Amino acid sequence: MKPDTTNPATDRTRDRLDLAPRFTEHDAVRLNRMFRGSSTQEMLEAVIRDRLAGDLAVVSSFGAESAVLLHLVASVDANVPVLFLDTAKHFAETLAYRDTLAERLGLNLVVLTPDPADLAAKDETGLRWSYDPDGCCEIRKVRPLEKALADYDASFTGRKAFQARTRANLPRFEVDTSDAQGRLKINPLIDWDASQIEAYFIAHDLPRHPLIAQGYPSIGCSPCTSQVAPGEDPRSGRWKGWDKTECGIHKPGEEPFL
Repeated sequence: MKPDTTNPATDRTRDRLDLAPRFTEHDAVRLNRMFRGSSTQEMLEAVIRDRLAGDLAVVSSFGAESAVLLHLVASVDANVPVLFLDTAKHFAETLAYRDTLAERLGLNLVVLTPDPADLAAKDETGLRWSYDPDGCCEIRKVRPLEKALADYDASFTGRKAFQARTRANLPRFEVDTSDAQGRLKINPLIDWDASQIEAYFIAHDLPRHPLIAQGYPSIGCSPCTSQVAPGEDPRSGRWKGWDKTECGIHKPGEEPFL
C-alpha cells in the first residue's frame, strides 16, 4: 500500500512505502479463533478459496509423510505452488517420488535451486557437507527458500504436535519469525496423530516414499542421511556424528515443513 501525501508548498505527491508486516500476532490469534472446532478440510477450503492468508505456497521435501498434506491441499486447489528445494544432493529415490506425486496429484511443482554464484564461491567441489554441513544447508536450502518465500504471504507446513514436546502447543496459525516480513506459517496437521496419518495414506491409496522400507524414516540429502535401527529416534539418521539437528530453515526442535 502506498498512500499519497500532498506537500502544500509544491502540490507534489509523494509515495510512502508501507513497511508494516503482512500479518501480526493479532491476525494469527484471530484466525485460530475463527477455525476453532473446524476440520482440517474445512479450514483449508476457507483459507485457500477465500484467500484469507493471501498468496500461499506449500514447502515440501517430498519426505516420508509429505503425501498427506499435498493431497489435502491439491484436493482444494491443485494450483497452489509446491516449492521443492533441489539441493543437487537428494537421493534418486526422492526425486522419483517427487515426480510420481506431482503427476499423481497434479501438483503445481516449483523447483528451487541454489545460486550458481554461491556454489562456485563457497562449494566449488560439492563437498562442503563433509566439513561444514551448516554452511552447505545455508547455500543449498536456506537462501533459495528465503528468496522464494518473499513472493508469498503464507506457507503450509507439515508439523504435528505428537512428534515432539516442543510442538505440543503449536497453533494452526502462527507468524513466521524467520524474518520481519510477517508471513504466516499454517500447520494444518498439527492436531493429527500417527494413526490418522496412516489411515489417510490407506484411504486415498497414496504411494509411500521408497526409502522408508529401507530403514530411512526421516529423509534429507543423501550425504547427510543414514539408515535408522529399530527403536532409534526417527531423526537420528540425520547428520549422524554432527551436533546438528536441523537444516537452518527451522529452529532446533522444529519439524521440517513436510
